[in-house]
Formats: sequence, structure tokens, C-alpha cells
Amino acid sequence: MTSEIRIADLEAPETLALLDLHLRGMHAFSPPGSVHALDVSALHRPGVTVWGLYRDGKLAGIGALRLLDCSQGEVKSMRTHPDFLRSGVGAALLEHIIGEARSRGLRRLSLETGTGNAFDPALALYRRRGFEPGAAFGGYAESDFNRFLHLDLPAEP
Repeated sequence: MTSEIRIADLEAPETLALLDLHLRGMHAFSPPGSVHALDVSALHRPGVTVWGLYRDGKLAGIGALRLLDCSQGEVKSMRTHPDFLRSGVGAALLEHIIGEARSRGLRRLSLETGTGNAFDPALALYRRRGFEPGAAFGGYAESDFNRFLHLDLPAEP
């Protein structure tokens, strides 16, 4: 099985379908007004890069990096295709995003996610990679539902 991470084609039917699945899931498992997932038009904006992980040519997952300023980025739109759950897709994409953030000179990577069973696997992934709970950022408002996680990216020697 071959895997490749590359810039996602935001016009490809498989990418659009996975983004649609992601948005529908966020709305299904989040209270009204608590969904901060980016739609495809927002993913086209400057400062946002979306990658896809492809296994044997099939889109297995997506993940994005949004630049907040010259030192901080945000992980967005992390979603594994249902056919590839628990096969390391999310971890590989997260590692890629962290590497990209470092290569761009970012000092901190942050994310906002929800609470509950639907979000537990993602929270576990982020915590295993060293993300720690912290304060709201980037215009988000704290609530009982959302969680904010941060990963400091010290400069490499």
C-alpha cells in the first residue's frame, strides 16, 4: 500500500465529498452556533493550505493549516475517510501539518474542537502529539462545548 501526502484538489469530487461529510458531522455533533469548520470557499482563502493523504490513489483523509499571523497557525478540517479510520491517516496528516508549520517558522500551532464521544478520537490524537489545553485564540469564544489546544514549536537548532 502506497501513501502520499500532497496539496488537495479542492475541486475534485472525492475532496468535496469528504469536506461535505466533515461539515455534516460537525453540525450533527455540535450545538447550534458552535461549528467553526471551514467550508470549501473558506479553504480557498489565502493563508490556508489543505493537504490530502492518498492511499493507493484514494483520498484517505484531509487536513489544513491556516496561518493566523507570522508566528501562529491553526489546524483545520482534519477528517479521515470512513474507509480508513484507525489506520494512521490522521496521525500522518497531523505530523505533516506540524512539519509544515515548523518549516514556515511558526512558533505555535493551535486548534479548536468540540467535546463528546464524536470528538474523543481527535482529542486523543492531539494530546498524544503534545497539544495541551489552553485559552481561546483567534477570535473564538469559550463555551462548555469547545476545547482549545496548543502546541509550542520551539525553533530548531
